[in-house]
Amino acid sequence: MIQQHSTRTNMDWMLKDLAEGVPQTRNVVVLSADGLRMAQYGADTDTADRLAAACAGLQSLAGAVASELPHSDGRMHLVVIEMSGGFFYLMAAGSGAFLAVLANEGVDAGLMGQRMRDLVLRIGEHMSTPPRHEGHTA
Repeated sequence: MIQQHSTRTNMDWMLKDLAEGVPQTRNVVVLSADGLRMAQYGADTDTADRLAAACAGLQSLAGAVASELPHSDGRMHLVVIEMSGGFFYLMAAGSGAFLAVLANEGVDAGLMGQRMRDLVLRIGEHMSTPPRHEGHTA
């Protein structure tokens, strides 16, 4: 239990570093492939949970589209959505885990992509989740 708390504290600090290092960042969420929030920064719990749930469907949809490419392994690496008012980024971040960022318009897209990749490389092993079997983690 102490190990899990320490990992969560480290992730919270690193998510804060991403959010404060890229101007116009609103929310940062780490989620499992099945849409469960693992860590968050800049969002209340309800908002982070809604983003995580939406991301589960989005990563599944992106994977289905990727499987239509002849040489694709069907895995989603990055999804970017531009909306009125801002951008949404979803990046694969380890086995069964994803990093999601909601940012205001005016965000530097190149900087965001670079900082997200750097974060995934730094803490990817902490962001991986074991597969679930019959409602329990393996």
